[in-house]
Amino acid sequence: MSQRIVECVPNFSEGRDSFKIQQITDAITSVPGIRLLSVEPGADTHRTVVTFVGNPDAVAEAAFRGIARAAQVIDMSQHKGAHPRMGATDVCPFVPVQGITMAECAEIARQVGARVGEELGIPVYLYEAAASNPERKNLADIRRGEYEGLDKKLSDPHWHPDFGPAKLNSRSGATVIGAREFLIAYNITLNSSDKQHATDIAFELREKGRVARAGRIHPYYFKGTKLAYAPGAFPCGSCSFVGKTYPEISDHCTQSHSYDLGALLQANEIDPAQLSGKNVFRPGKFKECKAIGWYVDEFKRAQISINLTNYKITPAHAVLEEARKLAAERGLVVTGSEIVGLVPYPALLESGKFYLQKQGRALGIPVEDILRTAVFSMGLADIAPFDMQKKLIGLPVDAQNALVQMPVRALADEVSRDTPAPGGGSIAALAGALGASLASMVANLTHGKEGTEEKDPALNRIAERAQVLKDQLLSGVDDDTNAFNAFMEARRLPQGTPEEKARRLLQMQQGMKIAIDVPWRTAQASFEAMLLAKEVSALGNPNSITDAAVGMQMAFAGIRGALWNVSINLKDIRDPAYVSEMQSRVEVLLRKAEATLSEGGSFIDARILEMISKSKKA
Repeated sequence: MSQRIVECVPNFSEGRDSFKIQQITDAITSVPGIRLLSVEPGADTHRTVVTFVGNPDAVAEAAFRGIARAAQVIDMSQHKGAHPRMGATDVCPFVPVQGITMAECAEIARQVGARVGEELGIPVYLYEAAASNPERKNLADIRRGEYEGLDKKLSDPHWHPDFGPAKLNSRSGATVIGAREFLIAYNITLNSSDKQHATDIAFELREKGRVARAGRIHPYYFKGTKLAYAPGAFPCGSCSFVGKTYPEISDHCTQSHSYDLGALLQANEIDPAQLSGKNVFRPGKFKECKAIGWYVDEFKRAQISINLTNYKITPAHAVLEEARKLAAERGLVVTGSEIVGLVPYPALLESGKFYLQKQGRALGIPVEDILRTAVFSMGLADIAPFDMQKKLIGLPVDAQNALVQMPVRALADEVSRDTPAPGGGSIAALAGALGASLASMVANLTHGKEGTEEKDPALNRIAERAQVLKDQLLSGVDDDTNAFNAFMEARRLPQGTPEEKARRLLQMQQGMKIAIDVPWRTAQASFEAMLLAKEVSALGNPNSITDAAVGMQMAFAGIRGALWNVSINLKDIRDPAYVSEMQSRVEVLLRKAEATLSEGGSFIDARILEMISKSKKA
C-alpha cells in the first residue's frame, strides 16, 4: 500500500520578523512525521509561504498548531504589505500528493476549519474543493475587501463564516482554509519600477481579463477609454462589433471568440441582467491563471504576480513567453522570473523540454540537463538562487548510500570485495545502462546537424527512450543488490517450529521471485537498449558508428548477464509452472538478442570496411 502524503501551504501575514516566523514553523514541526520543505518570507509582501508534508493526521495537527501560533504572534491591526490578505493565517490549503484523494483533503480542511473556529475564535471560510457553496470557491472572491473590509463582510448574512464567530477578531482577522490542486506561485520580473506596467500585462494574462478600452490602447492598454454598456449598444470587448441586445452580444462572443460572456461578467462581479452603465470586459489569454501587478522594493522592480491553479492546463513557460511578447510591445524587458514555494518536478521538466524544442535540440538528454535548461531559459535564478533539490517536489533521487552514487573506482572496489553483493546482477544492469547511454549519445551527436532533417524525429525518439532506459537500468544496479539482501534476510528467519519453518520458506520463495524479477526486467530493458543502439548505428553520424557498436555490445552483456542470473535462481523455486514459464521466456529473449547482435555486428563490420576502403581510394 502506497504511503499517504498531503502537502499543506499556509500563507502567514508576517514576512519581516524572523523570530515570529521561527515560532510559527517550530509549532508546525513539533508534530512527529512532519517534513518542512520550504519557508519563504517576503519583506515587501509582508508574507511568508510555508510548505510542509506528512500523513493526513500529522498535517492536520501541524496546520492547526501553525495557525494557533500565528494568532498569538501576529497583530493584523498593525499589518501593511503589498500582498492581498485578510488574516494572520491568510490562507491554508491542503493538497493531495500521494495515496489520498481531493475529497479526503477537503474533509481535512473542514475538520481543521472547525477547530480553528471553535478553539481559536477565528472566522473561517472554506474555499476550492472544500467550499460550502460555489460563490466561495474562489479565494479572490472571499478575500475581496481584505482585512480592512472584514468587519463589514462579517456583518453581512450572505458572508457569515463557515466556522467561528461572525464578528471581527481584530488581532487575527479571518482565515481561508480549503483543498486544491497543486498551485504554482510564479512571479515575472520586469526592468521597470512602475507597478502599472506590471498590472497592464497581468490583466492581459489572467483568465478573468480586464475592462475593455478603445482609442489610445497602444502600447499601454490601460491608457485607452473604458467601454460601457448602454441601452441598445452592447460593445464586444474583443473586437469592434456592437450588438443591439445582450443575447446578440453573448452569441457573438461565443461564436466569434469562443468564450462565455456571462461567465466572464460574473467573474468580474457584474450581473448580466443589469448591464446598463457597466464596464465592458474582455477575457485574458490563459485559463487557470490569476495575476496582479506589484512593486517589490527589495528588488527595485515591478513584478507580475501569478497563481497557476492548474499547470497541466496552463504551464509557466507559456505564460512567461506571452509576458515577454507583451513586455516587448510596451518597450519593456522581462529580466527573469521566480517560483515562490515549490514546483512539481514534471512541470519544470516540461518547461525544459519546451525550450529545448525551441532551440532545435533533441530531448533525449539527462533529466538534470533538461531541468537546468528550464532554469536558465526562464531566468529562475534572476533575483535569488534556484536550488533544484529544495524547490522541486517529486524530483527522483537515489538513496543516500546507493551504489550508483559511488565513483567508478569505489564501485569497482566494492564489487571486488569478498561479499556476494553487489555482484553480477548489478553489473549486468550497469552494462545495460551504459549501452543505453551510448545509443543516446550517438543520436544526440547526430540530431540537428546539416542534412539530418528527415532523420531528426527518429533520432529524437531514440535519444529520449534511451534516457528512460538508462535511468531504469541504473536503478536496477541497486535493485538487484537489494533483492538479494531481502532473500538473505528471509533465510535468517527462525525455523524452530513448523509454523516458523513454513513462514521462512514462504518468505524465501517470495524473495527469490523478486530476485528473479529484477534481472528479468534488466534483461528486457537492456534488449530494448540494444535495439536502439542497432538502429542508431544506421542513422547516426558514421564517425560515431563504433560508439553505437560498443553500446550494442554492452547492452547484450546486460541481457546475457541478467538472464544467467534469472536461470541460476530458478533452481530454488518450488513452483514448476513458474519455472517452466520463465525458462521459456529466457530462451526466447536470448535467441532474439543473439540474432540482433549478429545482424547488427555484421552491418557495423561491413560499414567500417566500406569506410576503410573509401579512405584508401581517397
